[in-house]
Amino acid sequence: MGSSRQLTAPSLSKLNWLAPEWCKACPERSQMDRHPPCVGCVGYLNARPLIRGWPGQVALDSPATLCAQLARGDLDVALVSSFEFLRNPIYRIVDGVSISSDGPVYSVIVAHHGNISEIDEIELDPASETSVNLLRCLVAERGLSPRLVARSRSTGVGARVLARGKDLRLGTAASTTRRARLLIGDQAIRFRQEHGEEFEYWDFGEEWSRSRGINLPFVYALWLVRPEVVDPESIADRLRALRDENLAKIDKLIAEESEFDHEFCARYYREHLRFSFGEKEKAGLREFQRLCERHGLLPKREVEFSLV
Repeated sequence: MGSSRQLTAPSLSKLNWLAPEWCKACPERSQMDRHPPCVGCVGYLNARPLIRGWPGQVALDSPATLCAQLARGDLDVALVSSFEFLRNPIYRIVDGVSISSDGPVYSVIVAHHGNISEIDEIELDPASETSVNLLRCLVAERGLSPRLVARSRSTGVGARVLARGKDLRLGTAASTTRRARLLIGDQAIRFRQEHGEEFEYWDFGEEWSRSRGINLPFVYALWLVRPEVVDPESIADRLRALRDENLAKIDKLIAEESEFDHEFCARYYREHLRFSFGEKEKAGLREFQRLCERHGLLPKREVEFSLV
């Protein structure tokens, strides 16, 4: 596989690690030729405790891209959107590990001006899978119907399309459209830290807890393993051990962080995120499945959690 590379603090603007060619080439996908496994992971701050120290190359990319790579078989195992499993439940789930929140998550938001109920249009983050579908559920549950508009990947993550302090004017001078933007991961963090109180932020973790009226976490991402992978239990054990090791030395991981303020990281990891996938998280994922079914985002069916 070539020389191992230690994962450093990545940002989406620096995602240039690619899975080696042998991860993609073999149509027979013979496991005899596929050791060690091809691993993919989101390149966000929230994933550091789950991947730092993995002894090999890691394909880092956005959630949407990783979901597509895993579905095609370019990757064997990946930390990807929970919606990917609900949409295509062929995978084994690494038990005990997730990226979840139980209350405000800080980094999955809609940035807006004024009352969220008055927004006409929300630009979607093309990197997102779970968050886009959660947004569809949350606005439907509130009885809202803003236009959800796909944003080009080439569009910057700054505040250009959100007029500072007022709604952005579109079309003729007499017409106005109240716009907002969905932001996730590091982009959401940087946006909030740069623009602060210029905007209001509709936090999905907080809204999930408020709107559902139930005390269940929301699960954003899971480690998923393709069904043809041999000995998935061994991979799962390594990933659980890696998570435990990183959480046990979380202060050291924070001290090595080069992109974000250390005090913020300490609050983010300890107050906003959960890294478990226990009974409450499983129940929260089931609730998300039911909500997606109710709003026509998933077919109604029994989905078995195949845990390893």
